[in-house]
Amino acid sequence: MTDEVTWSPAATDEDVEPGLRAAFAAELGGAPDGVWAAPGRINLIGEHTDYNGGWCLPFALAHRTYCAVRTRADGRLRVASRQAPGQAWEGEVTQIRPGSPGGWVAYVAGAVASLAGRAGGPVGADILVDGRVPLGAGLSSSAALSCSGALALADLVPGLATLDRAELAQACVRAENDYAGAATGGMDQTVSLRAVDGHALLIDCSDFSLTPVAWTLPDHEVLVIDTRAHHSLADGQYAARRDTCDRACRTLGVESLRELHGADVDGVLGRLEGDAEAQRRVRHVLTENTRVHDLVAALAAEDADEVGRLMVASHVSLRDDYEVSCRELDLAVDAAQRAGATGARMTGGGFGGSALALVPRDGGEDVALAVHAAFLAEGLEAPHLLRATPSAPAHRVS
Repeated sequence: MTDEVTWSPAATDEDVEPGLRAAFAAELGGAPDGVWAAPGRINLIGEHTDYNGGWCLPFALAHRTYCAVRTRADGRLRVASRQAPGQAWEGEVTQIRPGSPGGWVAYVAGAVASLAGRAGGPVGADILVDGRVPLGAGLSSSAALSCSGALALADLVPGLATLDRAELAQACVRAENDYAGAATGGMDQTVSLRAVDGHALLIDCSDFSLTPVAWTLPDHEVLVIDTRAHHSLADGQYAARRDTCDRACRTLGVESLRELHGADVDGVLGRLEGDAEAQRRVRHVLTENTRVHDLVAALAAEDADEVGRLMVASHVSLRDDYEVSCRELDLAVDAAQRAGATGARMTGGGFGGSALALVPRDGGEDVALAVHAAFLAEGLEAPHLLRATPSAPAHRVS
């Protein structure tokens, strides 16, 4: 352990591309047809609302996953990663199945398989990944992986050229849901492919329509605190929360909890009497949807204090009603607030991963040092920190 804060800076395209091309030649032979990049994301507010048809407010990070890609005509897929030497996978695209291949490969292989049926002919590729989104941090490294590969195929395969980015995002959702076994709802893929530079995206998850929301707090920045508590969407806990919401919808006679937006929360919970777990989950979703809209209004009013208050209220709801926080996330939020953060909350699916802190620009270093010290005082691994700037969507680098 060290007394120095560990920062995770974003790499630039110029930093990554030459080395990735050289590694492609060394590992897969020859040159790629191009290099593509897709960002991870943070979610300012609106957690576990996407699969309930609600609203969320993410923005893309400058931290990205890169893919060097070369198409091939034989219908085979070969995938390797600079972060996983010796774990290359090769097989027929038509033989890709749920769980096979497994692990990280499933995210990119699933995207290829999801798109193959739309191509009008065989799809094959050699893909080398260089992932620069922190892994296991709840920053959507998995969606960045699937989206970078999907965008590459859409650019390279003539039969996929007519797909728009909303359709590509849905193909990447299928990759995670059907092939990787992660029950994600679509927020991550949408922001990775459809972000607007300098803006958050208000996403209506009932139809994935988007409203860009300008970042209006130039005197504040968002710190991401990667707690180093490993985060996984495929470990059953995320799916269990989704199943409980589905059960509540059946009891309430609605297709999704979105239909109850604006209803009296206590009245809705009364209809779930006898199912305390469902009551807690539904209370979070209904109040979180309201907080999303309130935070959009607070940004429009340039009201940093209200943004911070809503972030804290979201964290309390996720901790107590949705029960997806953990010791490390709570510690990060509490330590950041004590050190002067305007607001703080966990972000992502939970059970580990990262927290966010909204901090005055002249106080970011102090908050970072205080959070770092709090983790060391508890005998925990030191967190990693990064600065989150609303950034551009997935793109072709070269």
